[in-house]
Amino acid sequence: MKKLIISIVFFFICFSYVRAQTLPPIKVFKPEDYNADNQNWQISQSDSKFIYVANNRGLLEFDGSEWHLYESLNKSIIRSVKVIGDKVYTGCYMDFGYWSKNSFGKLEYVSLLPKLEQDIEEDDQIWNILDFNEWVVFQSSHNIYFYNTLNQTFKIIKTDKIIYNIFNIENTIFYSVRNEGIYKIKEGKPELVTEGYAIKNDKIISIFSINNEVIFLTQKSGFYKINNDKAIKWNIAASNIFEQFNVYCALRLKNGQFIIGTISNGIINLNSDGSFNYQINQKNGLSNNTALSLLEDTDNNLWVGLDNGINCINITSPVQVYNDFDGVLGTVYTSIVFKNILYVGTNQGLFFKNINTNDHFKFIEGTKGQVWTLFNYNDEDLLCGHHLGTFSIEYDKALLIDNNTLGSWSFKTIPNHKNLLLKGNYSGLYILERKDGKWFVRNKIEGFSSSSRFFELDKDNHIFVSHENKGVIKLTIDDSFKKVTKNEVEPSLEIGKNSSLVKYRGTILYSYSKGIFKYDQTDKIFKYDSLLSPIINKENYVSGKLVVDSKGMLWAFPRDNINYVLNDNLTNKPQIHSLAIPLNLRKVILSFENISQIKNNLYLLGTANGYLTINLAKTKDNNEYFIYLNSITFKDLDNVVKAYDKNRFIEFKPKKGIITFNYSTPNYDKYSEVKYQYKLEGFSNHWSDWSSTSKASFENLSFGNYILKVRSKVGNKLSQNIISYNFKVNRPILLSNLALSIYFITLILIVFITHKVYKRHYDKKLRQEQSESEKTIIEIKNQQLNDAIENKNRELTISKMSIIKKNELLNSIKKELKSHESPKNIRSVNKLIDDNLNNTKDWEFFVKAFNNTDKGFLEKVKKLHPNLTSNDIRFCVYLRLNLSSREIADLLNITVKSVETKRYRLRKRMRLPHQENLIDYILSL
Repeated sequence: MKKLIISIVFFFICFSYVRAQTLPPIKVFKPEDYNADNQNWQISQSDSKFIYVANNRGLLEFDGSEWHLYESLNKSIIRSVKVIGDKVYTGCYMDFGYWSKNSFGKLEYVSLLPKLEQDIEEDDQIWNILDFNEWVVFQSSHNIYFYNTLNQTFKIIKTDKIIYNIFNIENTIFYSVRNEGIYKIKEGKPELVTEGYAIKNDKIISIFSINNEVIFLTQKSGFYKINNDKAIKWNIAASNIFEQFNVYCALRLKNGQFIIGTISNGIINLNSDGSFNYQINQKNGLSNNTALSLLEDTDNNLWVGLDNGINCINITSPVQVYNDFDGVLGTVYTSIVFKNILYVGTNQGLFFKNINTNDHFKFIEGTKGQVWTLFNYNDEDLLCGHHLGTFSIEYDKALLIDNNTLGSWSFKTIPNHKNLLLKGNYSGLYILERKDGKWFVRNKIEGFSSSSRFFELDKDNHIFVSHENKGVIKLTIDDSFKKVTKNEVEPSLEIGKNSSLVKYRGTILYSYSKGIFKYDQTDKIFKYDSLLSPIINKENYVSGKLVVDSKGMLWAFPRDNINYVLNDNLTNKPQIHSLAIPLNLRKVILSFENISQIKNNLYLLGTANGYLTINLAKTKDNNEYFIYLNSITFKDLDNVVKAYDKNRFIEFKPKKGIITFNYSTPNYDKYSEVKYQYKLEGFSNHWSDWSSTSKASFENLSFGNYILKVRSKVGNKLSQNIISYNFKVNRPILLSNLALSIYFITLILIVFITHKVYKRHYDKKLRQEQSESEKTIIEIKNQQLNDAIENKNRELTISKMSIIKKNELLNSIKKELKSHESPKNIRSVNKLIDDNLNNTKDWEFFVKAFNNTDKGFLEKVKKLHPNLTSNDIRFCVYLRLNLSSREIADLLNITVKSVETKRYRLRKRMRLPHQENLIDYILSL
């Protein structure tokens, strides 16, 4: 009975610890996250930190970003998995073998049954796999298969009894057999190590080597160790818990602690001396209470394969979590340690507990509602700023000291006024005074009634109040702190969303999205502080809230980190440090961020459903992170996806679609987020923005050569390597080298033909132009000739007319003379007239003019009719000129009848046919 009471008491103590203490962060993976069945039997990890899980649906692979499922060859449950080198060994129903990655980044399975040289036992299940020198050991219910990886042969150990489990302890194979005890393999044969009632009748869960002693953990009886070949109970402080829990699996951590996986009670952590540390179950964060498998990975995270889901517990994380699953605490807005008591102010009231214990938080009566701040006055008094007003806290009691004013935001000491405090309120500023150890409201500062959440005093007792909608207001106060004498908006500052005002190292700081500005006491203005502004990270700004803790450290809360400032003792310059806890993981209320020192390097950060504790002494990240290219795929317009060999240079066809590169950096710390950045040289030489997306997709890339570069960072630490992958998008067929050659030749032909056509066209045009020019020239020359002929004709006509006129005149004179008597002197005149009428000089002049007009006629007539006389030729010229008979008679000084006679004689000499007209003939020559 006494033993039962002790066990029950111990159980409730453990339960109390669970609810009251902080626990490691847990990353929860539900079946819908990894898209497989609920149960997970065994877990292993590769050298690249990929996680492999034996699941009811098959083999799960987790690359740190995505889960991939590979079903077993016979579609059965995979019970065991072990990564050895570059192979992933698995065991399932009546089959075992290994998986290896192909060049496309996918796992391919090879069964080892063909090498077994005998049939596997009917209904055999492979429950465990070990790495043992050059051997891979597969354990089923009745057989242990030793596979030699060097010569690919098998050795088998059989038993009729059920084999519970198998272990590799200090390079020795141990296994437990139901109702027989524990065996070890010695010189290739099984040797019974120990037996006894507890060992024979209880299931051996795990075996450990501690200080050269072999320790056994049983399912129900706890720990045993061997002494003189006998199993002796190992009495530890937490021995009684094994009477309450049913143990299914166990693991000894690298730090010497034990993890006990139970059925229905989650996992239990024991210290290396066997004392209880903590329990994690479904009530405080585990996604299921039955743990089927455990693994400590290379980064000291604990993986738990559960009956429903997979959890990763960051057991060595500097961050610990207090989750308010019951909703008792609510959102934490402020915290403080006062006289070894941790007080936590939330939206549901004020709670407390002893800082050195894991007791429950207790509620302080009368404080139900919103708590805004907790203030330590000289380690003498603790004041609580509450929606209802101001409380004075005395351990577990709260005394309301201002019944008439709602909403106390904050408290500030007043220099040179020891027993006075300045209080910011919903409706302005108040003075609190301490008398006889008690606080009361002395007065309200008249002349200012705006809400005063952020306020500070300078050395001249000016009060600066930061109001999110009005800006920073500078108040001048009278010496008695009773009245505002001057109220003005600070002109050197802008209004900022989520801004704050705080005093750090004696200087007032104003913080908002554009940076941190410090008040210059000499120039009486705020000036930009380039040294401190980086802590709010303007690119990742979400809140300007600044906190100065009890140690004097300045804290800020940008989106991706929590930053804090320490001053260098040598240079006295601020040193900025970062904690990679992004906003989405810390879950705080913007502009109400709060953090406080609770022990040495231990800090408490309030969250929306409890709080986190951060141990700064453990925040150094010594892990190395690598990024891996996992796969390359192309999805065309028909949504057909094709995988490509990631180990070879790829030439993509010039098809419209999306090229996707999947990559990852395995990191399983819940509070350090992995982000990725890439650039595609040949497309852009600029790195992309940091993103949590572990893939890069490029749509409809044009042809050309590309180099993809990808890097990652975990928190603030860059990956050790950068992925660099070269690939090419080929030209379309219409732009191929052959096509371009054809285009070039065609272009040359087109140019040539065009040149020829144009040349021919322009030659023709030139010829036409030349012809037209020549024609024009000929016309011009003809015109000139015509003009010359006209001139000659005109001269000839003038000459002809002159002769005719002269002859007419002479004949008239001659007739006149005949009508008179002709004395001797008249006869001499007649002779002179006759001589002029027959003057050959006139004829010579006429012939010369005629030849200029009608060249060749006279020679042609003489040549055709050499028998013509000079008078006949003269007559031909007159006919050529188409002169009338009358005109010819005058020129020849004969009668018209004589002209006709001459015509007749001329025809005869020319021997013209009767029917041919003389004038027509003359004109045709």
